[in-house]
Amino acid sequence: MSELGRVLVLAGGLSLEREVSLRSGRRVFDALRGLDVDVEFGDLGPDLMRALIADPPSVVLPVLHGNPGEDGTVREVLELVGVPYVGASAEACRLAFDKPLAKALVARAGLGTPASVTLPREAFHDLGAAPLISLILKRLGLPLFVKPRAGGSAFGVGHVQDADQLPAALMACFAYHDTALIERAVTGVEVAVGVVDLGEGPVAMPAVEIVPRRGIYDYSAHYTAGATEFFCPARLSDRAAAAVAQAALTAHRALGLRDLSRTDLIVDKDDQLFVLETAVAPGLTDTSTFAMGLAAKGYAFARVWLQLAGLAGARGTSAAVQRSWHSVEQQSRDMLGNKPSDGAAGRGLTPVEISQHRLQEVTDPRKV
Repeated sequence: MSELGRVLVLAGGLSLEREVSLRSGRRVFDALRGLDVDVEFGDLGPDLMRALIADPPSVVLPVLHGNPGEDGTVREVLELVGVPYVGASAEACRLAFDKPLAKALVARAGLGTPASVTLPREAFHDLGAAPLISLILKRLGLPLFVKPRAGGSAFGVGHVQDADQLPAALMACFAYHDTALIERAVTGVEVAVGVVDLGEGPVAMPAVEIVPRRGIYDYSAHYTAGATEFFCPARLSDRAAAAVAQAALTAHRALGLRDLSRTDLIVDKDDQLFVLETAVAPGLTDTSTFAMGLAAKGYAFARVWLQLAGLAGARGTSAAVQRSWHSVEQQSRDMLGNKPSDGAAGRGLTPVEISQHRLQEVTDPRKV
C-alpha cells in the first residue's frame, strides 16, 4: 500500500459538467487503485462535505468542472478544513475561471488574445439591444464567438457567422451566465497544451491539434468518441510548436496556477498565436486532450497523479496558497498602478478588488 495515506478523488457535483467530472474522476480513481493506493471516490454533495470535515483524508484530488469546482469554492473549503489538495489555489481559480479577467492577465504577460468585449445582460436591456449589437459588429466584425463569462465544456458558446445570428447567440449565452464575452473568431489551427509540474517546475506537454469533424468544438465534439479528430503532436511548424508550449507555460504562471493546467490556443496562417482560455481542472476522459499530451510526453497517467498527490500532501495548505498567489497579486498591483497604503500594510489587492478594477476595463468597448 502507498505511503500517501488516504486519498480522496472528488468529482461530480451539481454543475452542468457533472457527467464529464464523474468520468474524469473515475479514470483517476481507477488509475490510482491500480497502483495500490488507498484511494476513495467521492461525489460532491452535503453528505460528502460532512464526512470530509469529520474524517479528513490525507490529500484530495479535485476533479471537478464548472461551479463550484473550478471557481475556487471547493478549494476554499478544503483550505478551511486544512486538507491538502492537488491543483491551483482558490484565489487563482477565481481569476482563471473568469474569462475576461484571465484574458487581461495573460495579455499583461505578453500573450495575444482575440479582440473582445464583455457586456452584461442588463446592458442590452437598459441601453437597447439594437444599438449595442451594431457597435459590437462594427468593432469586432464577423465571424464571432459568444461565450458565457465563466464555465467550461463549451456550454453556452455560440459561433456567429452572420449578423442576424448574434441576438440568438447572446440569448443562448445568457441562459448560462448573466455576462457574455464576445470575441472575434480567429481562423487557424486549434490546439490544447497541457502543463504539469512534478516538483521541478512546470513542463509543457506536446500540443494536441483539435479538428472537429463537423461544426465547432462544442460539448458534443468534446466528449463524443469519433466526433473530433486529434493530432498529437499538432501539425505545426517547429517555431509554432515551441511558441504554443511557451505560451502555455506563460499563461500557467501569469494566472498563478500550480500542478497542472491546460491552455487552448489558435495558431493562424502566419504562425501568430492567440490564447483562448486556460483551464485549472482539465478534462480527463478518454477523449480529453490533457491525457493525450501526457502520453505523447511519455508520462504514465497513473504515475503523474500519484506524484501530484504526494507533492500536494508534502506542501500542506496555507503556505502553498500564499506562494502560488503572490505572483498574480504582484502583477495585479503593477497592472493597476497600486501601491500598498500604510493601512493595508502591504497586503496588496484582494481578488474582489482586482475584479472591480479590471471589470471597468474589460467591459468598456473602447478598450478592445
